[in-house]
Amino acid sequence: MENTLTARKPLVFKTLKTKTAATAVAVVAAVALPQLFHALGAVSGLGTALGETFLPMHLPVLMIGLMAGPAAGLIAGILSPLVSFALSGMPGALMLPFITVELAGYGLISGLMAKSRLNTFLKLLIAQIAGRALRSGAVLLAVYAFGSQVAVSSIWMSIVTGLPGILLQWALLPLLMFWVEKGVRKNG
Repeated sequence: MENTLTARKPLVFKTLKTKTAATAVAVVAAVALPQLFHALGAVSGLGTALGETFLPMHLPVLMIGLMAGPAAGLIAGILSPLVSFALSGMPGALMLPFITVELAGYGLISGLMAKSRLNTFLKLLIAQIAGRALRSGAVLLAVYAFGSQVAVSSIWMSIVTGLPGILLQWALLPLLMFWVEKGVRKNG
């Protein structure tokens, strides 16, 4: 019988071809989902606030790390904000390095956690804490070592603003992982 801290060994894509395809899909999703949220924000008059609140770029990066491992997660975490910026100018240039560090951390850490026996929620929580810590460290480094104009208060504000997105990740990612694992076991 499983307890709340452990679970069965999770699905991890094994072949390079599958990992590459899944990583490409994750990058596309991480670029497309924020555009959907920004479009809804434009229609509703909220602008980019929906994207900043619901963190849609985070979902595919965390998921690919959990499904395909640390290399795929790291690559998706680095490429997603860079491709999004190249195509749409979002995230803004000032925040791009910090979001890239954060997403790379999410992808890497969730990927490192993929084979652990912890349940998906705990893997996700560890990756979220690590990613936010990396972003905070990057902001502090930029401000105190390089005199960046990014406000240190942006660390706390990004957490507070993104709370609905964090809750959404807690609700959706374990469920999505369950469905994917169930489908692969059924068909594989």
